Amino acid sequence: MTQMRGYFGVGVERLSKPRNAGAIFRTAHAFGASFLFGIDADVNLRTVHQTDTSATARQAPLWEFPSVEALDLPKGCRLVGIELTEDAVALPSFRHPAQAAYILGTERDSLSPALQARCDFIVQIPTQFCVNVSIACAVTLYDRMLSRGRFAERPVRPGGPTEERPAHVHGGIFSRVGKGVG
Repeated sequence: MTQMRGYFGVGVERLSKPRNAGAIFRTAHAFGASFLFGIDADVNLRTVHQTDTSATARQAPLWEFPSVEALDLPKGCRLVGIELTEDAVALPSFRHPAQAAYILGTERDSLSPALQARCDFIVQIPTQFCVNVSIACAVTLYDRMLSRGRFAERPVRPGGPTEERPAHVHGGIFSRVGKGVG
């Protein structure tokens, strides 16, 4: 997997199905999540091993918050809700923040109004109807990886790239000394 700058976490609100929680955590771990979190979960998030066979909660921090008001993310971390709303940004048009926490809602309902109000952004996957919450997580994190990672350009013809990905170009030396500060 290509290394990206920044970090991201994945969270769930009021999730009630342990297998979905496990699939979300395993997917987050596979894409390199730095942390996991739950808000008012109806399942024990630490015991979702049937579908989270990578034991993500032992590999990355898992924070549990009793309410939206108690949610406490790292400074500078932008909260991104994944939800089907009229004013949500379509995922293919969304620029992912370098420091982000993605939040997914319960299987039977939407993100709570209080949580939607806390979100810096709300994005939706442009499908004809909603997909399973764990699939929504996978699609969102795949889009983050594609848009923030360094990959070779797609070829014009079907198939894989014919050129290597471009080498990173370092910027020049920058100094603030003597810039008239004060």
